Amino acid sequence: MNISLEDYFRTTFEDRLLVKMPERDDDNLTAATKLLEKRREMAEVEQALKTQQEEFQMKMESLGQRREELERKEFLLKESLLKFDKFLKENDSKRARAVKKADDEKDLKRSKVNEITRLKDSISELVKEKDDLLQTLNANAIFQQYMDRMIETTEEFHEIREVIARYDTLTVTHKDLMEKEIKNQEAIETERQEFKTDMEEVNNEILNYNNELAALQTRLDKAESRAVKWESKWTHIKNTAAHKTLVLGRIKMATHNLYQLVLHHHHRESESTIEDTTEQLNKIKQFILDLTHIISEIRRNIQAATQQHHPAPAAIP
Repeated sequence: MNISLEDYFRTTFEDRLLVKMPERDDDNLTAATKLLEKRREMAEVEQALKTQQEEFQMKMESLGQRREELERKEFLLKESLLKFDKFLKENDSKRARAVKKADDEKDLKRSKVNEITRLKDSISELVKEKDDLLQTLNANAIFQQYMDRMIETTEEFHEIREVIARYDTLTVTHKDLMEKEIKNQEAIETERQEFKTDMEEVNNEILNYNNELAALQTRLDKAESRAVKWESKWTHIKNTAAHKTLVLGRIKMATHNLYQLVLHHHHRESESTIEDTTEQLNKIKQFILDLTHIISEIRRNIQAATQQHHPAPAAIP
C-alpha cells in the first residue's frame, strides 16, 4: 500500500495549520504589544503544528504496522500458493519415483549417517584443536605484546619479521653449539675416564704419602713437645721484655716532661720539639750543667759581696 505523504499531509493539516487570527486595529498598538502578539500567534501556531505532527506520527505508525501485516499475509499467501502448485505438479512424478527414491534415500541415509559420524568425529577433533590453539594463542599473546613493545623501544629492529629472522639465526647457531656441546661432552667423558685412572694412581700415591705422613706426624709430635718447652722460655722472655718496655716508657715520659720544663724555662714552647729521647736527655743535661754553673757563679758573687761588707776582724796581738 503506497501512500503519498505529501497528499495526506496537505489534506489532513492544511486547514488546521492555517489559523486565522481576529483582525485588530494595528494602528492603535505599540511596537512591543505587536511583538508580543506576533510571538503569541507564533506559539499558538507551533503548538498546533506540534499537536498535528504527533497525531500524524501516530497515524503513520499505525498505517505502517497495518501495511507490514498486510504484506506479511500477502507473502504467506503467495508462498502457500506456490507450494501448493508445486506440490500438485510434483505429485505425479513423486508417485512414480517413490519406490526408487525410498531406496535411494535409504542408501543416502546410511551414507549421511556415516558422513555425520565422520563429521562429528572431525568436528570433535577440530573443536579440540581449536581449544588447543586458543590456549596456545592466549598463552603466546604476551609474546606478541612483548615483541610489539620491543620494536617500539629498540632501534635495532623495525618489524617483527626482523626479530623472527634473528631468532632463526640464533636457532641455527644454538643447534651448532649444541652439536659442539655434544662433542665436548664426549671428550669430557673420555677425559673423565682418564681422570678416573689417574685418580686411582694418585690414590695409591696418597696412600704411600699417608704412610710417610704418619712417620712425619710422629716426628712432629716430638718437635711440638720441644716447642712447648721453648714457648715457655719465650713467654718468660716476652714478660721480662714487657716489664722493661714499661720501665723504658716511664723513663721516656719522665724525660719528655723534663724536656718540656726545659723548653718552658727557655720560652721555646712554640719551637719544634725533639722526639729522640737521647737528644732530650742531652738537652736536659746541658740545662742542668748551665743551671749548676749559674748557681755557682751566684754563690761566688754572694760570698764576695759578703766579704766586702763584713771584712774579717784584725788579728789580736
